Amino acid sequence: MAALSAGLEQAGALAVEYSFSVLGAVILLIAGFIVAGVVERAAYRGLSGVRGFDETLKKFLSKTARYGVLIITVVAVLAQFGVQTASILAALGAAGLAIGLALQGTLQNIAAGIMLLVLRPFRVGEYVDAGSVSGTIVEIGLFATELKTIDGLFVLAPNSELWNSPVTNYTRNALRRADVTIGIGYGDDIDLAQTTLAGLIDSDERVLSEPAPTTFVSELGDSAVAVTARYWTKTPDWFQTKLDVTKAAKLAFDDKGISIPFPQRDVHLIGQDKD
Repeated sequence: MAALSAGLEQAGALAVEYSFSVLGAVILLIAGFIVAGVVERAAYRGLSGVRGFDETLKKFLSKTARYGVLIITVVAVLAQFGVQTASILAALGAAGLAIGLALQGTLQNIAAGIMLLVLRPFRVGEYVDAGSVSGTIVEIGLFATELKTIDGLFVLAPNSELWNSPVTNYTRNALRRADVTIGIGYGDDIDLAQTTLAGLIDSDERVLSEPAPTTFVSELGDSAVAVTARYWTKTPDWFQTKLDVTKAAKLAFDDKGISIPFPQRDVHLIGQDKD
């Protein structure tokens, strides 16, 4: 009976002790979830106040802050029951290292995605060329970027590939320069060709007056003299303006009798004297 009484007393003491531990753990969990939600919303609002900050990155960072608070909460709850938190942190560190090694390529894409969202070498709707990938940006994700090629194809490029390649953005700057080069015959009037080209680009309202357009002889080729018109337009007008100027130059040269020769090659035959 004495042993039973002592056992009951010890069990009662443990029950009281663990009741407080369980109660403290429940309070910590509730408080942790509340604080995690507050931190997530505060981080999102704070990042939203930064002008031009990407929506995907705002959600990612605010969720990261939330999970960080939850991890701290779980560690604190386990400490309530006498678990050594140092060993937990060491285990989490080892697990994180193992996961990082296993998902090295994926984490590299995430890191590249964050850098792309922060530095913004391209935005949605811009046409870019990055290594073997080119097209209009449709969506920038944390793992990959979606593009649409000029002929309407779907391309999903890993962020690490885009980040590790030089990026040429064709639509970022407001103005673009264009060169229209046309070859004329060696017997044609060069001044007339330049004057004709100059008149064409001066009469086009899409061609900017500053920087001033110019025409010049750019090359003396094997079969033709290359006459170039150089001008600047707004970026959205660049492609169609170049097409229109090229067509108008062909029609104007035909009207003025300026030839656009086919490739030619002179062949000299050297005969041998017969005995």
